[in-house]
Amino acid sequence: MPNQADGALLVQVAQWGSTMGIEEAQQAIWSDDFDPETATTDDVLVSRVLNWGETIGTLTKNGLLDTDLVLDWLWMSGLWSRVGPAARKLREEHGVPELYENFEALATRQV
Repeated sequence: MPNQADGALLVQVAQWGSTMGIEEAQQAIWSDDFDPETATTDDVLVSRVLNWGETIGTLTKNGLLDTDLVLDWLWMSGLWSRVGPAARKLREEHGVPELYENFEALATRQV
């Protein structure tokens, strides 16, 4: 059950997202012109969504932010469906399967 500390941290995460331009990044990945299969982490907007999602995933994984509260707020599985292919390419390219694993784990909880 989320508490007031979770709510306060969620607001801080929302503010951080706004400061980093997460709205612009989300608009880009939801655009009709965006192709998840050809997207890469070289695109700063894709990278921005991945890093934001990984941070939120890490906070929830470690019990610092309530998972149910986050999943009520954000469509993490939808975001992952758009940028996950770019993350998987980067994992393969560098041989590091842990890249963005917390984002992916959180997203799969929502399906």
